[in-house]
Amino acid sequence: MDDAPAVEAITSTAPPLPGRRILSQRWSDATFVHWRVDPAEVAPHLPRGTRPDVFDGSAWVGIIAFQMARTQILGGPSIPWLGTFPEINVRHYSVDDAGRRGVVFGSLEASHLLPVLAARTAFGLNYQWARMSLGRRGDLVAYRSRRFGPGLPRTHLVARVLDAPVQDDPLADFLTARWAFHERHLGRTWYSRNSHEAWPLRRAELVHLRDDLLAVAGFPHLAARAPDSVLYSPGVDTVFSAPRRL
Repeated sequence: MDDAPAVEAITSTAPPLPGRRILSQRWSDATFVHWRVDPAEVAPHLPRGTRPDVFDGSAWVGIIAFQMARTQILGGPSIPWLGTFPEINVRHYSVDDAGRRGVVFGSLEASHLLPVLAARTAFGLNYQWARMSLGRRGDLVAYRSRRFGPGLPRTHLVARVLDAPVQDDPLADFLTARWAFHERHLGRTWYSRNSHEAWPLRRAELVHLRDDLLAVAGFPHLAARAPDSVLYSPGVDTVFSAPRRL
């Protein structure tokens, strides 16, 4: 008999945080671009004690770009300037041995150095300091990033937001309704929970992508391939509890 714990259900609304809120942020103008990938390709990029989470037999690799703002630590006031910046991350989807779903970050680009250093130190997240911008024109949203230093990775992503809202879409929930991340830090795997309202999602289409980040994260073939899912959200307010060892 298989006594392995059941994998938790995907839900569009978050369960309660397991502990005290330590961090809150606003995520806005979020674009989610995803590709199907063989789970065997993703497995080597995940921390110990986790495996690829799959939908329709595939693992998924995404580029997610958004604006971060209203950062508050331990319920304090919003951090001006330093707590507001664009972010672009490359991410995978994971399940740990207790059946808990999460995100694993291949890389995270951010435009302010102090938050980059703080996130690397406190959480072990692979944040990279980059020159970044985010702009809107009509139904188009554009993101640019270039890590500091000659010849370092860059990306330029432009998406068109469509009129079609996303409702009752199991794949969209699988890709966006993620309430935790797994991360390897200090020789151990950590699990950190977050919570926010359901993402208000719309369909989108990829207009332009010139990208090095996917290749650096170990997936050099994806940027030249049409994505399998493109979604957009005006944003959510999110909170995090403290990480726990797996």
